[in-house]
Amino acid sequence: MPELPEVAALVSDLRRRLSGRVVGGLDVFAFAALKTVGIAPAEFVGRSVEGVERHGKFLDLRIGGDHLVVHLARAGWITWRDAPPKTAARLGRGPLAARLTLVDGEGSGFGGCVDLTEAGTKKSLALYLVADPSEVPGIARLGPDPLDETFTFEVFADILAGAGRAQIKGVLRRQSLIAGIGNAYSDEILHAARMSPFKPADMPRDDALRLYDALETTLREAVERAEGTPATDLKREKKTAMRVHGRAGEPCPVCGDTVRQVIFSDSTLEYCPTCQTGGRPLADRVLSRLLK
Repeated sequence: MPELPEVAALVSDLRRRLSGRVVGGLDVFAFAALKTVGIAPAEFVGRSVEGVERHGKFLDLRIGGDHLVVHLARAGWITWRDAPPKTAARLGRGPLAARLTLVDGEGSGFGGCVDLTEAGTKKSLALYLVADPSEVPGIARLGPDPLDETFTFEVFADILAGAGRAQIKGVLRRQSLIAGIGNAYSDEILHAARMSPFKPADMPRDDALRLYDALETTLREAVERAEGTPATDLKREKKTAMRVHGRAGEPCPVCGDTVRQVIFSDSTLEYCPTCQTGGRPLADRVLSRLLK
C-alpha cells in the first residue's frame, strides 16, 4: 500500500506533469470506485489542473476549482502515459479503474494521461469528485500530518497518552490519530526506535522521545529517497529500503538476528527480537492455531 513517502513522491511527479494542463476526459471504468455523485466526471473536461496536494495517504488533484481525490488503498497505483493507449478500455474489465486524459497546448491533440489501476480481486481504490477535500470522510477524520512543522513532540505525546494501553503498532497506523503511516513504515519506525510493536502507547517520556525521533527520521529519509523517483520505480525503491518490513527470515541489518513475523487475518508485522523485544519472539496467534 502506498504510504506517506510514496504519495508525497507521486504528488511531486504529478504536479510536474499536470499543473496548468487541460483535462480532455475523465473516464471511470470501475463504477464501484466512484464514491460521490454530486459532480459528474464530464464536468472536469476543459478545465485546467491547478495543483496537486496530499492529505495523509490521499491524493488531491485540484481541477478548475473542484477536486479529484484518490485513495489508492492496498493495491492501487498510478501510471503516466506519454502516448495514447493502443487498445480501448472496457467497463469492469481488468485493473484499470479510471483514466484522466490531458490535451495538448492547442486543446485538441493527446497530451498524456494518468491511469488509475488496482490489482487483485479485492477492490478498495476510491475516487471522490468534490468541491472541497473536507467532504471526503477519510480526510475529514485525519489526524495531524507527522511531517508538518506543527507536529511537535508535545502533540505526539498527547496522542500517545490519549491512546492509553492500546498497542503502539496500531496507534501509529490509525489515520485519525496520525495521518499517512501504514503497515510498512510503522514496522520500520518501531525497529528504528528499538521498540516492541505490542508496547502500550502510554509510555515513559524517554521512550516517547525515542519513538518520536525514529518516526521523524524514518519518514523524512523515506521522502528524500522517493523524491524524484518515477512512479514506475517507487514500489521497488520502497521495498529495497525496508530494514524489517517484508524481510521475515532475513538477518536484521543492525544486529544480525533473524527478522520474525506475526500474522494477522489481513496483514503481517515484521520485527527483530534482539533489537525490539529483548530477544523474545512475539506470540503469533494465527500460527499457533495452525499448529494445534
